[in-house]
Parts: sequence; C-alpha cells; structure tokens
Amino acid sequence: MENNLSLIPVGGVGDVTKNMYFYEYKNEILIVDCGLGFADETMLGVDLLIPDVTYLKNLQGKRIIGMALTHGHEDHIGGLPYVLPDLPKDFPIYGTPLTAELANAKLKDYDMAPRVRKVDFDGGEVRIGPFTLNFIRVTHSVPDSSNIFIKTPVGNFYHGSDFKIDLTPFDKKKTDFKKIAQVSKEGVLCMLSDCLGSERKGHTPSENKLTNAFEQELDDCKGKFIVTTYSSNISRVNQVLKVAQKRGRKVCFIGRSVNKVKEVAQNLGYLKIEKGMEIMPHQLRKYKDSQLVLLVAGSQGQENSALSRIVSGESKEVRIGPDDVVIFSADPIPGNETSIYSLVDDIARLGARVIYSDLSDEFHVSGHASSEDLTLMMNLVNPKIVLPIGGTYRHMVAYRNLAQKQGFELKNILLLEDGQEVLFNQQGARLGKKLNLENVYVDQISGEEVEGFVLRDRQKLATDGVVVILAEILSNGRIDNLDIIVRGLPQQETISMQKQLITEINGKASQRKGANDRFILRKFISETSEQFIFRKFRKHPLVLPVIIEV
Repeated sequence: MENNLSLIPVGGVGDVTKNMYFYEYKNEILIVDCGLGFADETMLGVDLLIPDVTYLKNLQGKRIIGMALTHGHEDHIGGLPYVLPDLPKDFPIYGTPLTAELANAKLKDYDMAPRVRKVDFDGGEVRIGPFTLNFIRVTHSVPDSSNIFIKTPVGNFYHGSDFKIDLTPFDKKKTDFKKIAQVSKEGVLCMLSDCLGSERKGHTPSENKLTNAFEQELDDCKGKFIVTTYSSNISRVNQVLKVAQKRGRKVCFIGRSVNKVKEVAQNLGYLKIEKGMEIMPHQLRKYKDSQLVLLVAGSQGQENSALSRIVSGESKEVRIGPDDVVIFSADPIPGNETSIYSLVDDIARLGARVIYSDLSDEFHVSGHASSEDLTLMMNLVNPKIVLPIGGTYRHMVAYRNLAQKQGFELKNILLLEDGQEVLFNQQGARLGKKLNLENVYVDQISGEEVEGFVLRDRQKLATDGVVVILAEILSNGRIDNLDIIVRGLPQQETISMQKQLITEINGKASQRKGANDRFILRKFISETSEQFIFRKFRKHPLVLPVIIEV
C-alpha cells in the first residue's frame, strides 16, 4: 500500500490569523508556524486565540520531529509560548535570523528557554526526518520573511505563506526569484499560497513610495508627528527614522512591542538610529512638540496599547493636541476595524489631524500580493495543485478564480476549512478526516486559557447582569430568609425582580416534594429563578444560588 502525506491546517485557512499546519508522513509530523489570533468585541475579557493542538497531545505512537517558522508576525509565531508547554520538548524549531530572534524574545518574556535555531537564506537545506526544507527569501512587511520549499517522499510542497512582490523594497532585499525558479524545476506537487490580496487588481505597490508622503506630511506638521504601525514593520520604522533625521527631529519609541522589536532589529543591524537622535519618554518634556517624532505601538486599536493609553489620557509623558498629526501606517487586520475606528474618533475629538487607510493610501502599502503578483507566483512555482491560505473564504474563492484563469482544473484547486486533512500521493490529492477543532481563548495578562463556558458567563454578565440568591436551608429542608442581590440592571427593574423572585421561590418551594439535598435544592433555586426571570423580564442573567445550611 502506497504511503500518503497528510496535510492538516489547524489555523490560517478561511482565517487570516492563527496560522499552523501539520505535515505528516507515516508517524512523523513537521509543524509549520504557530500563530495566534485576536479576539473581537464579542469575546469579553479575552485577548487572544491560539490554535487547537489537541491532535498533537494525543499522538499515539506518532512524534513531532520539528517546526519551521515562515516569518516574525504574531499570527505566525505568537502562539509559541502558549502552545509549546503542551508539546514534547525534544524537537528542533527553525526560523530565519530575525524570525528566530523575535520568537526567542517572545519565549524569554514567558520565562522559557530560547529554542528557535537560526537558518540563513544561503545556508543550504535543513533535513528534518523525511522532510528537507529550503527557506526562500520573499518580500513582506517584516524582514527575513520566507516561503519554504519542502521535499517529502511523496512529492514537493511550496509553502507560500505571506508574501508580496516588491521590486524596490526599502531594505534592498528582494524576493529570490532565482531560487524559486530552481526549486520549481524539481517539480511541485502542491503550492500553499497567501491569498489575502487576491481580490485586489494589479500589483501591490512598493514600500519606497511612502517616504515622500511622510516627508510632505512632516513638513506641514506644527506639533508632534506620531506614527503607529505594526511593531515588526522595520522597513516602515526605518523610513520614518530617515525622514525625522532629515528634518532634525528627535525620535521616541513608546510601547513595549515597538521597543522589543527595536532592540532585536538593532542587534541584527536591521535598524540604525543615529547617535543622539533617540530620546526616552521621560525626556519628551525637554523638547518642543515641533521637534518630536513618536513611534507608538497600537496600530490595531488594542485596548491596552501605548496609543490607546495616550488617547485616553493615561500617559504621563504624552498628550495629544490640535497641532499634532497621528498616522496609522497599517491596514486593519480583519476583525479589528471597530476598535481602530473608535480610536480614530477619539483622536479626532482631541483636535489632532489623524490619517488612516480609509482616508489615504499614501502612508501604507499592503504586505500581501495582489492578483497579478499571485498569478506570477503561480507560474513561477508551476505546481500541480494549489491551496489558498491566509485569507477568509471570499479571498480563497477569488484565488480559485485566478487559478482557473491560469488553466488549473477545479479538482486541483483545494478550498479547505481548518481541521480538514488532505491526503497526497504522487497522483494527486483527496480529502481525509476532519478534526473537530475548538476555539482556544487566552487571557493575555495571565497567559492562561479561558474555557468556553467562562466566555459565555461573561457575555451574560455584560448583557443581562447577575443575580445572586442567598438562601438559608433549615434542618428540615425548608428554604428560609431569602436575600437576592441584582447587579447590572436598572434600579426599578432590580427592585421589582427582587420582590417577585422571593415570592416565586417561596411559592414553588412550598409545593415541591422530594429530596432536600443541598445540591438538589441549589439546582431547584437556579432553575426556578432562570425560568421566572425569562418569563417575566425576558432576560438571561447569570444566576448564582448560594446555599447556607442552618
């Protein structure tokens, strides 16, 4: 019987974030990426989502032999400190220089030993069990981004995670078309391709065009010039630094994430700040606003980010005024639009000029390939099968349309869901088992997973309040001295609910028969209260009975 290669995405298919893929041959598993996702406004008290790795916790004779990281964005490496403690500790992890440094810095933040090994783009192939990996440089919005050519006993795979085709990148490090052409000659069974930009016509613009826009806006700025972008967008930071230096302004980095990336990038020589140009937050008061450029974390409107704290007035060092300019040099990650636009509104109320992607496209270009670039990559790699990743379902459909125009048959264009296994052999591919994946929520402050029922309780608290019922239970099982506490409802409704609920519970208790066990009585009070509150008030509060035995 011919051996198959199993490919299972557990994040990143039909989803922009939370990227993670399992390549499995016989009993050996290679993991590509370990990202996180970001909570939306419905996920109360939750900061992050991580991939469900239940499959890796129940290996039953199988083993993880290695992990490869494509690039340093949070949706590709951010899940490491949450996922690795649940996995064996004996497999190697590989990433290109900046990717490895950012990943190890993240592990260090969680008191974990650095374990990501650096791979140079010209360092040759990496052999991991039956898999041979070749890291290929591509342009994206973080340096040292890579696509990975993976040789397997069944066929070759091109893991084309996030990329664009920028012929004039700011750091001069272009996509390695020569290496892509070389590996394509070896034959590619399947190409997994970034599809986030598949709906956009034409080519994605170059990073270089942004420098002039920054210069012109800075010349017109009479106050502080504040720029927020992805912390890992080192090329964008270098552009702002170049403009600030030309205009003789001091630069200050504000926010934990931008300072962490700054330190890593400086150590690698990817970020150069002229001596005397950078100042610390506590030194800002020594300078006029017209002398300052601030690089601030929080481009996605994160609640506790440096920019959010500045806008809300919580920052001791920075206040936004009417002469200031605030530039969002980043597109919203899908799902973050509400928080970003709310922050934009708050900045506008403070009188500052605020520029964001809907208002101007001169201060940000996407890190993802548009339709013509995706078509070019398809033809360069020349795979038998294509599998769009890293986008929502509509992006996958748009990619399928592009592939059809290039002559791919529908059977060779795979549109999957997270958890759907594909089995490959030398003849082609077929669907395998479907994993039942759960949402795994994480509280960023504690670093602990949040169970689904906790999230449901928080949603109840936010919409319908909480009702605490204190009840004394006498030795004969009779309920006495009911005290009801209601929170989260209007005062008049609270008083009415307290009075009526006491009457209802006492009335039902006088009629009930059966055991008087405290757990049974607790259930009786809970069910009676929930049914009554919904019937009379049309609400579903969180009901918490507290039984006191007398």
